[in-house]
Amino acid sequence: MRRNGPFANAFIIAFALFMIAPIAVVVGVAFTPTGHLEFPPSGISLRWFRAILDNPDFIEAAVNSLQIGVLSATLATILAVPAALAITRGHFPGREAMLAFLMSPLMVPTVVLGIAFLRFLTMVGLTGSFMGLVLCHVIIVLPYGLRLVLASLTGLDRSVEKAAIALGASNWTVFRRIVFPSIVPGIVGGWVLAFITSFDEVTVTVFIVNPSTTTLPVRLFNHIAQTTDPLVASVSAIAVLFTVGVMLVVDRLYGLDRLLLEEGKNDS
Repeated sequence: MRRNGPFANAFIIAFALFMIAPIAVVVGVAFTPTGHLEFPPSGISLRWFRAILDNPDFIEAAVNSLQIGVLSATLATILAVPAALAITRGHFPGREAMLAFLMSPLMVPTVVLGIAFLRFLTMVGLTGSFMGLVLCHVIIVLPYGLRLVLASLTGLDRSVEKAAIALGASNWTVFRRIVFPSIVPGIVGGWVLAFITSFDEVTVTVFIVNPSTTTLPVRLFNHIAQTTDPLVASVSAIAVLFTVGVMLVVDRLYGLDRLLLEEGKNDS
């Protein structure tokens, strides 16, 4: 096996530090005992973590973000699986146009999407509603789930499916017993990526929320606009730990190494 040279190792270390350093600073500031942003902190204190409990708006916003993230990621995944099957297995006019349409939210600027969603929700009477917010997030995160499911289906060997059909298996049986277990890595990875994207979304969401449906990123954005204190860092540190926890659960249930390796082979 060929080993990396000293320059390659130095680049990898520098890149890792570049990615980790901002997170480490945020987590460090969260433990400061002072009333202002300070790094390195002059001491260790849980003052600003306790302050979160004194701000029920942040807790309510976090619950909203969790609910919207779970619902939008689940609905987007449910839509992504049949859409990916139709695109990869179907032969019909407009297939490429269908794929471009489903992936278009990645191409449209988020500010334009936010204004368009606001206009549409106003027309149908769902402005600021929880359901309207979920539907908008489904559109935003659908391309992420669809991309990974497409990668799984594209790299799938269809010889086993053809053999099963030749032996009399129905299309539903083939999907349930062969196709679905083979694309689970793409489905799981797409759901996780869609959930994280929904949970962190702020640019579009700020256009379509109201005080009762405010999400955590929007609440943080509004708080920073009014004042800057370590409370923002403590909430951000918990959000980082939550994201790490989600990845650990996925690793425990399925295995991140297996997920990433299979997706890498499918993309290649």
